[in-house]
Formats: sequence, structure tokens, C-alpha cells
Amino acid sequence: MTKYWKYLLIVIGAIVLDQLSKYLIVSNFDLFESLTLIPGFLKLNYVRNTGAGFSILEGQMGFFYIITVVALIFMAYMFVKSEDNAVLEKVALAMMFGGAVGNFIDRLRLGYVVDFIAVDIFSYPFPVFNIADSFLTIGVILFIAYYLFQGNHGKL
Repeated sequence: MTKYWKYLLIVIGAIVLDQLSKYLIVSNFDLFESLTLIPGFLKLNYVRNTGAGFSILEGQMGFFYIITVVALIFMAYMFVKSEDNAVLEKVALAMMFGGAVGNFIDRLRLGYVVDFIAVDIFSYPFPVFNIADSFLTIGVILFIAYYLFQGNHGKL
């Protein structure tokens, strides 16, 4: 277990950063309140999301509970089965795990996910997201990159 401490730090860091940032937003913003940080690009915008990304499957909490537990079990299995030298794969899985737990805490505790990062990309308002979503997204990108470039040897 001691050889996995650095990955556990990623998981814990993702959860702490996510929950702390959400606490700060909820404590300092009214629902739907917005603060522009970089005009035309970045705002803090407190919203509640009862669905997944882009608010799909809105209000389907039972589904999200089940799918999150299944995903967490799958990620833990993949982590344990991965080779010790597959660092990128383990980092990606740790990031995804931490992000999934961060949003799962919100769903269990609040019945919705706190989102607050609003970005406009080329004048298109991207859906509001949070730190957990960022960890999930970056983790998925790293996971895909690992499998695209690993070759037949299971290593980068």
C-alpha cells in the first residue's frame, strides 16, 4: 500500500480542492450570482446541477448513484490491475476517482452538484463546471493518451 501513497494524495487532493472550492462558492455567492474574472472568457457563476455534464439526465439521482459506484469500482479494479510502472495510467485513474468522489459527495449530501466555473470559448458559453469535473476531464484525457501511445508493452 505504501507504494501507492502518491496516487492517494492525488485522490485526496482532488476531493479537498473540489469540496473546499464549492464551500467557498456556496458561502459567498447567492444561487445564480456571477462574478466576472476575465471579461469575455472566465466567470464564477454559482449554479446547481441535478444532471450530468451539459445537464443531461437531469434529476436522475438514482441512476447517478448507481453509475458512480460502478465507475469507482471499475477504476479501482483498473488501478490494481495496472502495472506498477504505468504511472500515467495510475495518475489518470486517481484523477478520475477523485473527481468522481467529489461530485458524488455533492449528490449524496445535497441532491445536486455545485457548479461555478463558467468559460466562454470563442464567444460560446461552455456549460458551467467545477473542480471535480476538471479532474475527471483531465484524467480521461490522460487515460486515453496512455492507451493510444502505450503500444504493445503497456508503458509509455
